[in-house]
Amino acid sequence: MLPRTGINKLLQATEPRSLVRICGWVRTRRDAKGFSFLELNDGSCLANIQCIVDETSPAWPNLEGVNTGASVAVTGDLIASPGKGQQWEIRVEALELFGLADPETFPLQKKRHSDEFLRGIAHLRPRTNKYGAVFRIRAEAAQAVHDFFYQNDFFYVHAPILTGADCEGAGEMFHVTTLPREKPYKVEADFFGRECKLTVSGQLEAECLALGMGKVYTFGPTFRAENSNTPRHAAEFWMIEPEVAFADLFDIIQLGEDLIRFVTRRVLERRVDDLELFNRFVDEGLIARLQSLAGTPVARLSYREAIAILQSSGKKFEFPPGFGQDLQTEHERFLTEEYVKGPVAVYDYPKEIKAFYMRLNDDRETVAAMDLLVPRSGELIGGSQREERLDVLKGRIEEIGQSPDDYWWYLDLRRFGSVPHAGFGMGFERLIMLLTGISNIRDVLPFPRTPGSLEF
Repeated sequence: MLPRTGINKLLQATEPRSLVRICGWVRTRRDAKGFSFLELNDGSCLANIQCIVDETSPAWPNLEGVNTGASVAVTGDLIASPGKGQQWEIRVEALELFGLADPETFPLQKKRHSDEFLRGIAHLRPRTNKYGAVFRIRAEAAQAVHDFFYQNDFFYVHAPILTGADCEGAGEMFHVTTLPREKPYKVEADFFGRECKLTVSGQLEAECLALGMGKVYTFGPTFRAENSNTPRHAAEFWMIEPEVAFADLFDIIQLGEDLIRFVTRRVLERRVDDLELFNRFVDEGLIARLQSLAGTPVARLSYREAIAILQSSGKKFEFPPGFGQDLQTEHERFLTEEYVKGPVAVYDYPKEIKAFYMRLNDDRETVAAMDLLVPRSGELIGGSQREERLDVLKGRIEEIGQSPDDYWWYLDLRRFGSVPHAGFGMGFERLIMLLTGISNIRDVLPFPRTPGSLEF
């Protein structure tokens, strides 16, 4: 059997080749007198390759029933194409059929399908141009994340998915049990002898590892049982969470800025064909905006400054800005799109609207927290300098109604060689939405988990 070549590699050929073999799915079939033209795609790139079978070829009898959606392998010569818009085509000598697709029931025909329709067939939508492009960009961005941290001497660590701690203090967590649902729940009889939940963040565990290894990051699935059907929320999502020992708030603002630039540049360099699809059909101006993002420094505003700017803007907001209120999407968009005209990091938020582990500032009103906001997408990164003082941290845990005993190991980090340290969380799906211009998180996840939706 000849080795299989990806269409992405084949289309980069600089000269004709003899006896190449590719495998893929038929996008379209067009018949002419004595010829059949197959457009084949294997998911490796946006482009199809045209495969020509003539009636004198040994492959001709194997064409019976081959139509849109069928999977085949073709072997033949790569030759220059006389057709417009394509450099190469394959003159087929052999065709192997793997699986047919009934044209009466195959749902992906040669027409545009709505995103809502395609969400209902998420098992098939990677075969479309749009979703193949989304998931290739997602793969490229994920690899870029790992490359960025590796080049900056971070260690990749794995935080647990099962946890007994509520990192955010919000209580919106999925509970996991092995006990029968029809019986009264007795925590002491459960698998761990205590309540078990799906993690909302790997941050607390990453802190433990950073305070022994210096610089670490986690990149994995996290879960939130928030009954929200907005385009920006999902019950299962991926988070990038670096933690850095001997670092402060402004160190991680810079780290977040550098990460965004690195990933954006990588995708611009390596997935330009996919980006052009989104630039044409989803978000006109996307590529120009990403090029600007890749080269524009992140502005920095304190929360107090941001509130003052919003209040004096003369704009009528649906949610009037005021100290102690979290920034709403309309506020974030004004700051990034109208005031700064670029990304901005807002820092030093009121303690009441941030998590217990964020370092209390000297004013006793604010914490050393930051949100990195980008045009159109809003908040992309949220992070903070962590509270390294034992007595202050214990007090903050008690303030939110949690027991310090549940965090004994976390408090030990402050008892034994505590150091200033900081970190952030970046929602990976938010990053992919930024890179593609897609406005609904359901369309950047291969199999989205949202309230009432657990298919596939």
